[in-house]
Amino acid sequence: MKDSNKGTSKIVSLKFPPERSGRPVVCNLARLFDLTFNILQASIGPRAEGHMTLELSGSEDSFRKGIEYLKDQGIKIEPTAQKISRDEDSCVHCGLCTALCPTQALHLDPESRQVLFDPEACTACGMCTRICPVRAMSVQLDDNGN
Repeated sequence: MKDSNKGTSKIVSLKFPPERSGRPVVCNLARLFDLTFNILQASIGPRAEGHMTLELSGSEDSFRKGIEYLKDQGIKIEPTAQKISRDEDSCVHCGLCTALCPTQALHLDPESRQVLFDPEACTACGMCTRICPVRAMSVQLDDNGN
């Protein structure tokens, strides 16, 4: 049986309906559930619908309660990539992914002209998987707890 006080850190993707985009829902995760958060990506669309990718950290119990709170607020929680990997044999080092990588986990080495991938800097936003013409970048989903 899992210890409910054991710490966890997961990346979650949230979709906010227009009526929730301007509310302090994410701050409430910290205030009400003692969760820490790191906003990895956030946007509000033309119809005030919101999208946010967060890294949430805290106890397993607090995390579960925080996710339930979000669902009760009408926020859709989507499965998110916990890890991005690259097939080194497939990569042609075209560099398309480097233009989209928000953390520069994918970057061009000026000397070798090769695309380098730093998995530790990757926030698993998935942008590279959508643009890669040879599908060298892949995503591993982990939707446990969502």
